[in-house]
Amino acid sequence: MDKPDKDILKACIKGNRKAQFVFYKWCFAVLMPICLRYRNNQQDAGSILNEGFFKILENLEKYDGKAPIEAWIKRIMINLLIDDFRKTRKYQQNIQSIEPEHFEFLSNGVDFNEIELAIEAEELRAMVTGLPEMAAQVFNLYAIDGYQHKEIGDLLGISEGTSKWHLNQARKRLSAMLLERSEQSKKVRYG
Repeated sequence: MDKPDKDILKACIKGNRKAQFVFYKWCFAVLMPICLRYRNNQQDAGSILNEGFFKILENLEKYDGKAPIEAWIKRIMINLLIDDFRKTRKYQQNIQSIEPEHFEFLSNGVDFNEIELAIEAEELRAMVTGLPEMAAQVFNLYAIDGYQHKEIGDLLGISEGTSKWHLNQARKRLSAMLLERSEQSKKVRYG
């Protein structure tokens, strides 16, 4: 689907339902993969996407066209996902600040060359959503959305060091999952 033009955006601002539906379909294709990275199931992802779309519509007249519309709507969606995560996070007070000198960096010897390169995107998404909630949030923000640890810390209300620790934990768990997948794959191939 083509990117919405200025006429569609102006019609959306004026409340034209047909234009809003066209814009929604385009936004859905752009934002649903992001929502699925941050939510464990399709229903929750769809729900937060709809909430994000309404927020986008409410603020559409503020869009100045300087940044690509994709980047602008993604930023709104990611901020909404983070805000929602903060609201629902029950254990916020229990998070301890862990400084970088306490990290145990990956040393489990996983040979990623042995792991098949053709892992399905859905399988990878399932692995990430299988991480502990905070580790998944940090991993998504850092590895996929390109945020720095200071920004992640500010967004999630944790220290920069704690963000790094959660990323390290996510990497360790993902490495273990990939190693397990590789071993299962070898068993299937070689019996």
